[in-house]
Amino acid sequence: MGGIPERHEIETFLALTEELHFGRTAERLHVSTARVSQTVRKLERRVGAQLFTRTSRRVEPTELGRQLAEELRPAWRAVGAAVQRAAEAARGRTGVLRVAFAGPAAGQLLIGIAELFREGLPEWEVALREASFVEQLALLREGGVDLVLAEFALQDAELVMGPVLVSEPRMLAVAAGHPLAGGRSVGPEDLAGVPLVQLPAQLPESFRADRTPARTPGGRPIPAGPVGGTLNEILTLVGAGLGVFPVGAQARRYHARPDVAYLPMAGAPPVEWGLLWHRDRDTPAGRAFGRAACQLLGLAGGAADRP
Repeated sequence: MGGIPERHEIETFLALTEELHFGRTAERLHVSTARVSQTVRKLERRVGAQLFTRTSRRVEPTELGRQLAEELRPAWRAVGAAVQRAAEAARGRTGVLRVAFAGPAAGQLLIGIAELFREGLPEWEVALREASFVEQLALLREGGVDLVLAEFALQDAELVMGPVLVSEPRMLAVAAGHPLAGGRSVGPEDLAGVPLVQLPAQLPESFRADRTPARTPGGRPIPAGPVGGTLNEILTLVGAGLGVFPVGAQARRYHARPDVAYLPMAGAPPVEWGLLWHRDRDTPAGRAFGRAACQLLGLAGGAADRP
């Protein structure tokens, strides 16, 4: 078949290499699962080779598929960035800083940072968008956003973590009827034998190890529970008694639920938040946004030198 792939073919192919699941890819692209499958088959016919191996349980790129994704992704980011710059110029603005977040606590904080940022750079617009854990990282890698306000412990070769902006006590979300819910707090060893709701495999291992360790500090096993892709989905699984999950203290205020109780985790490290950006997109506007964040939160000026 040959020829240059169409835009939707490239977008679908790259999304599937990250999601490794037809259903999640369809949800991310706002199309049907059948459309994703048809698009991938069309691209495979165009290339003349299989790009994915498919079973009833898994989707994995072939060696050729991985090679194609590695070569396509930087070019695709460059195309998106060029179109974005053209759109900004057409609107007569100096620029648009795009920032992603997850949850109402992060959204409320970003509104305050954006207001302070625009006091110093009134010609700039700040575009906020909510995205799941996995979507945030994909957006950063693909150039869909410039910054993400995220919970830390995200070690990734392509991404950079700025200074800690918020540090809050770590809590354990448990079902209201769970045996642990009757106590005032939980300790690290209390998790032995208690299923932990798991995070998607696409997230960095550092983040998953921080939130869903396989063993307690004393070496006792912690069973793996079901996977939740968003905090609301995770808390729904927790409320159903299918597992527990560590969260920041803000969850008590922004995610109060009759089926979930939040218990302080004695001796556990805090949950830390900050700005995250792609290593190739460290921009003056991003640094200015970081300074506005530090100023709003009363942090030391030295930390504000980084976004």
